[in-house]
Amino acid sequence: MKLLFVADPLESFKAYKDTTYTMMREAQRRGYTVAACEPRHLRWQAGQPVQAQVRDIRLTGDESHWFAEAATREAALASFDAVLMRKDPPFDAEFIYATHLMEQAEREGARVVNRPQALRNHPEKLAVMEFQQFLGPTLVTRSPEDVKRFHAEHGEIVLKPLDGMGGMGIFRVGPDGLNLGSITETLNHHGATTFMVQKFLPEITAGDKRIIIIDGQPAPFVLARIPQGSEVRGNLAVGGKGVAQPLSDTDRATALAVGRVLAPRGLLLIGLDIIGTRITEINVTSPTGFREIMDQTGCDVPALYVDALEKVVGR
Repeated sequence: MKLLFVADPLESFKAYKDTTYTMMREAQRRGYTVAACEPRHLRWQAGQPVQAQVRDIRLTGDESHWFAEAATREAALASFDAVLMRKDPPFDAEFIYATHLMEQAEREGARVVNRPQALRNHPEKLAVMEFQQFLGPTLVTRSPEDVKRFHAEHGEIVLKPLDGMGGMGIFRVGPDGLNLGSITETLNHHGATTFMVQKFLPEITAGDKRIIIIDGQPAPFVLARIPQGSEVRGNLAVGGKGVAQPLSDTDRATALAVGRVLAPRGLLLIGLDIIGTRITEINVTSPTGFREIMDQTGCDVPALYVDALEKVVGR
């Protein structure tokens, strides 16, 4: 099987913790070939298929110098058995343009995972709206007045941009409302940008749980990302401690409910975030957590994923 990963620059990978790297490693272990490109390398010209300048690579087994490049060439996306979209957010206009190009590649016969239309239709913060039965109090707005009313009702809140990742741009405001106006102006760019506000969930002290859902089924372990020190964010990118834990019955039921809806739409891989029993985000662009769960529990999440990918491709 020939795989193309559309991702961030290979040189930026931290192989010791990168989920895309674990996918590539498992694919190569099974004898599959691996190539990579960035979204900026995609192109289409009338009368020709969607193509990209791709890098054929071989994983070395040395995580400090984790890949060797065999060749750089032009290739049609449809010439691969599967194209894996693994570009990190932001979910911006360029990301959307990339999904349109890959959707055209689908029309030419490419098999893209996760499906481009599904990626476009499920922005990671807003996808939660479909599952209100599992949400805590949540507001999406650009109005300062809406935010003030929400804060007055709930006392302690969290504000976040809709296109961020890794905990960037997240603010906590206490009952005193200190700096609420300034934070609102920062996030809504003086009324020009929509953002999200959620009631603060004190269960964050036990971790922001990342549940990996593969083809609608949750992995048996979750990664609880626990804030450290005075930090309110559990994201690993801002210093949270990742602790793998068995999936609880309550979280399994929630994950299955989400998976039953989203997997048939072409979302083979979902990263569901839960604090306490409440969904906070549904990550579909490039969910992470494989490596930490595998290292701590022995659960081979990359193998579970490539098993599911083989079913999609028909291998």
